[in-house]
Amino acid sequence: MKFGAGQSVKRVEDMRLLKGEGRYTDDMQRPGQLYATTLRSPYGHAEIKSIDTAPALAVPGVVAVYTHEDVADYGPVPCLVPLSGPKTTLRPLLAKDRVRFVGDSVAFVVATNREAARAGADAIEVEYEDLPVAASIEAAIAPDAPLIWPEAGTNLLFDWAVGDGEAARAAIAASAHVTSMRIVQNRVAPTSMEIRAAIGEFDADSGEFTLTTGSQGVVMLRDIISKIIGIDGEALRVVTHDVGGGFGMKSFVYNEYPLVLHAARALGRPVKWTGERSDAFQTDTHGRAMVSEAKLGFDAEGRITGLAVETWSDLGAYQSQFGPAIQTIAGGTIIGGVYRIPAIHNLVHGVVTNTAPVDAYRGAGRPESAYILERLMDAAARELGTTPDALRRQNLLTPAELPHDNGLGLTFDIGNFPAVLDAAMKQADWAGFAARKAAAQARGMRYGRGMAYYVEIAGGGGTDEYADVRVATDGMVEMAVGTQSNGQGHETAYAQVTAERLGIPMDQVRIVQGDTSRLDQGHGTGGSRSLAFGGGACLLAADDMIARGVELAKADLGADEIDYEAGVFKARNSNLTTSLSELAAKHPGALDGRSKYTTGQPAPTFPNGCHIAEIELDPDTGRVKVERYSLVDDFGKLVNPMLVQGQIHGGVAQGLGQVLLEDVVYSEDGQLVTGSFMDYGVPRADDMPADILFDTLGTPSPTNPLGVKGCGEAGTIGAMPSVMNAIIDALNGTQLEMPATPEKLWRIAQSLRQPLAAE
Repeated sequence: MKFGAGQSVKRVEDMRLLKGEGRYTDDMQRPGQLYATTLRSPYGHAEIKSIDTAPALAVPGVVAVYTHEDVADYGPVPCLVPLSGPKTTLRPLLAKDRVRFVGDSVAFVVATNREAARAGADAIEVEYEDLPVAASIEAAIAPDAPLIWPEAGTNLLFDWAVGDGEAARAAIAASAHVTSMRIVQNRVAPTSMEIRAAIGEFDADSGEFTLTTGSQGVVMLRDIISKIIGIDGEALRVVTHDVGGGFGMKSFVYNEYPLVLHAARALGRPVKWTGERSDAFQTDTHGRAMVSEAKLGFDAEGRITGLAVETWSDLGAYQSQFGPAIQTIAGGTIIGGVYRIPAIHNLVHGVVTNTAPVDAYRGAGRPESAYILERLMDAAARELGTTPDALRRQNLLTPAELPHDNGLGLTFDIGNFPAVLDAAMKQADWAGFAARKAAAQARGMRYGRGMAYYVEIAGGGGTDEYADVRVATDGMVEMAVGTQSNGQGHETAYAQVTAERLGIPMDQVRIVQGDTSRLDQGHGTGGSRSLAFGGGACLLAADDMIARGVELAKADLGADEIDYEAGVFKARNSNLTTSLSELAAKHPGALDGRSKYTTGQPAPTFPNGCHIAEIELDPDTGRVKVERYSLVDDFGKLVNPMLVQGQIHGGVAQGLGQVLLEDVVYSEDGQLVTGSFMDYGVPRADDMPADILFDTLGTPSPTNPLGVKGCGEAGTIGAMPSVMNAIIDALNGTQLEMPATPEKLWRIAQSLRQPLAAE
């Protein structure tokens, strides 16, 4: 059908957004609204000796100042994956007697306008006593490291392992060749276009709260925040309108969300908090931040024998909501990729430091695992005297070997990895690389090519999802979903799926999201799960609506058998008909209902693909230009190829940004050096390749009715290792760590000093 699944339909939400009709949290004003700001710690580690709020309360316009004593009865911001057991890192809404990173929340100031709130925060007098700082993994695990949580007795909070350590060690020891690497993955800041903001409201008559904020799922926020402030979940409504980027970071509860609710109840007026970019750099959860020692063994024929990885994962000062899970449960089980590896062991140490908490960032552990493995594969090919494609092809699983247990708790169900590799090489004009390199060298440039084959485990965050369908008063079929778009185009994709199932025009479908008063069940957006689970819920809700309509039509048409097609119910062997809209008008609410799509058990999908990058490096400046970028991915069936391609472009930009530019830097005393865009680089248009050649070679996933696999994180996962491998190739195999800044590259290029023609 027109605009059905599989077609590149233009995004229905774009016209609204382009016309300035988007509704973001900070756009909204409430009658009598007050404004709040947070006083943050300027120290990386210190004791709070005293806080004097009187000067702030004397500032004109300031109506309240809250410190820990005012919110002491509320619960801490929780960690939902407590791998550290009894070694807890409880994060109060406002610091009690110690601050543990620059940006830690100390006081919350509410005023009649933003300027007064800021002036009030500046007027607060806090006496701190400086404490020793451990602002890096190395500093935190040193023998004489200061303890960030003295009650824990150590900064190393947990050890997590998966696989067979003894078998992996034995396999590597017996290998004919072992490639060993120390790999650092730099800390990055999500830098979403829209800064976090929140509005808290309290209705004294009903005793109910309303929180409006940009998020990746309202239900989880409601459940967590209601526990923090000690109320029933039904007494808290959470609303999310348009969201300007999430990348994992907006999944989480931040201190300001319960605080605006507290202030709204205490003051009897709505309270809005809107962060600034400095708040974002200091307090939005960061990503990556890890150091790994990795070994990959091979036999004499180049077959992989074993993989052993040991990682130190920086958790920041507090264990964030899902922080401990990112390099363990989320990404740690995919470390071996889709290669044939007889023995694998992955050991992860969770380390606290005097820095901002670390949690999910686009890919959430899967880019990190792919980066480790694909760096190893390229280095091994160089050491073994073979080519990157040949070594990968030799070790990739074949369709005949699927399903395959990877030894880490995952079973790869379907795919044709060698075919994807071959298709990617063809699209990249693999054979033409030598000529392009020669042309670049003739211009005095260095030129390199990098390959990466990735696999992702997608679809985490619950085994079920919900959709609630109704016919609205304007005749539109309104489908409420439990996921939350952050710019991915959900309003379009879900409308395509729903319209096709109901057989009605797409412009008769309206997608609703982000309001617990409309749909109070759902697991939100994350882990590339939305279409696999949310799409399944939409299909089921549409089917259930049709089934209810059939029963109504039987009674209305006086028929025992009813057929349905294209929005019309028809009595079989008769010309008697009625439509969805007619039934809805005659039987208000009778077509409406909620449906739960469930897999019953974890049902991940495994998107995978091959990315190939070619870069040109100017040895006189160290500047890198990505000349060519091509990829072939297996995303299963595509509901909207254009949306998929957009997701890939954005993902590649973020992966490329981490490789070339992005790096959150703390000084030894815990000061955030990269606290603004003056110091923190993000990719711009001229950092991107002129074109990204994209194609798919899909094998439909058997785990969901749409056959989709998830695509939101794939671009980042493939871009990081492919671009870095290309840079290393251009430097004759010289290893370096991200970000590959011009200064680093210039120094390496100058040190090589050999004529380009001799390479």
